Amino acid sequence: MLPEGWRNTIISEACELINGRGFKPHEWSRKGLPIIRIQNLNGSQEYNFYSGEFDKKILVQDGQLLFAWSGSKGTSFGPHIWNGPNGLLNYHTWKVLPKPSANILFLNQYFRYITSHIENKSHGASALVHTQKGEMENISILLPPLPEQKKIAAILSTWDRAIEGTEKLLANSQQQKKALMQQLLTGKKRLPGFTGEWGTKKLKDISRVYDGTHQTPDYVEIGVPFYRVEHLTSGKFNNTKFVSEEIYQNESKKRKIEKNDILLTRIGDIGTAKLIDWDVRASFYVSLALIKANKIMSPKFFECALNSEAFKRELWHRTIHVAFPKKINLGDIGDCSICFPPFPEQKAIAAVLTTADEDIIALESDLARLRQEKKALMQQLLTGKRRVMVD
Repeated sequence: MLPEGWRNTIISEACELINGRGFKPHEWSRKGLPIIRIQNLNGSQEYNFYSGEFDKKILVQDGQLLFAWSGSKGTSFGPHIWNGPNGLLNYHTWKVLPKPSANILFLNQYFRYITSHIENKSHGASALVHTQKGEMENISILLPPLPEQKKIAAILSTWDRAIEGTEKLLANSQQQKKALMQQLLTGKKRLPGFTGEWGTKKLKDISRVYDGTHQTPDYVEIGVPFYRVEHLTSGKFNNTKFVSEEIYQNESKKRKIEKNDILLTRIGDIGTAKLIDWDVRASFYVSLALIKANKIMSPKFFECALNSEAFKRELWHRTIHVAFPKKINLGDIGDCSICFPPFPEQKAIAAVLTTADEDIIALESDLARLRQEKKALMQQLLTGKRRVMVD
């Protein structure tokens, strides 16, 4: 049963969707109006321009609602309030013109709600999503009276501002940590009280490097966790497949993962290192390399050094002539170099970078919480399950 004053209709009754134009490269110019493309919706300030005649319907002004009907999940696909210069709408995007019964900011929130459902229903591993105009126009929408629409949009916009603020703090913290790594892991910046000389050695001189199983094993319901590239790139080890105890026990003893060992991605998305700083019984695939450091290396410092830009550049340089998917051999990993200070300074540097990691993790947790809160609030406010007070 609909709340009093609400009505169930479809998108085409609440707004008009206007197609952009497919500007061809030979039409681009260095003057005229900027052509608003997908990348401009994501913040890019690089434009192509058009100086010819155009249909006034594709003119976009500041504050107008746009919908990218073909784009990447979680970034470009979906609604965007345009915040930029007057321009011309490119193909793959609609301009949304609200009808008198609909508020533009309410439609923006409702389209965000719809977007999450479209993305969840998209199939395949591709990050690209698209929808058709006819499909979108026939999607059901619940429209409350205009004053209630405005109040709902204002409430949800408060969460948007909190999310955007946290995203900026997170991006700043990540950038600061990157700069800190660049300074501390190269010796360009020394921590107070440390003056000892740094050394440079090849990885094979300070550690032993092993690969994992070369065959995809038969998985079992319950058993020993089996680590792959996605566990390192996502940082999440709680979603694993399992291999039998027999397979695990038959593996070479030297290839058993132990606490304070490091796993490194070596196929495809190479160069992500993860310190195993917990008690572990796990097997791993050949796409990972297992690195067991000598006692002269602090495990946490070693992980940071392996994740440094300098080490990753050296890894990638050694794969420059390798066909896709990229792959680096164990011997090449062992020939890469690590620059490091005496052990006490390693520990001090690791402590500073660990604190930076903890700040980032806290902000990521705050961001996830805010997004979840807003998602739950949208579910309530945009369906009328929870009403707002209108002055």
